[in-house]
Amino acid sequence: MKSIKTDPTIDVYVTNSSGGEIASKLFGYFIIADNKFRFSAIAFGRIGGHNISLKISKTTTKRIIEIGYDVEELELIIQRKLIEGDVHIPQGLKPPN
Repeated sequence: MKSIKTDPTIDVYVTNSSGGEIASKLFGYFIIADNKFRFSAIAFGRIGGHNISLKISKTTTKRIIEIGYDVEELELIIQRKLIEGDVHIPQGLKPPN
């Protein structure tokens, strides 16, 4: 498996969000090694700090393994990027209420 740590070019894009003050549903995609993969996530805040429950489909997981990356390592990196705000958000996307 290729280590993602040696290939830091992972771009995360949030395309849509909905929800409230405590939790929000996020939709988007990430790009790694010129491959685009969709994800969904639930972002939790407030009590206990910020956290992300990331969902990547089984088909996407298989494709990630096929191109040689560690899925668990990739998920951790995407979660960190979402928590830290290291993502691309389209202009005009309003945050959840």
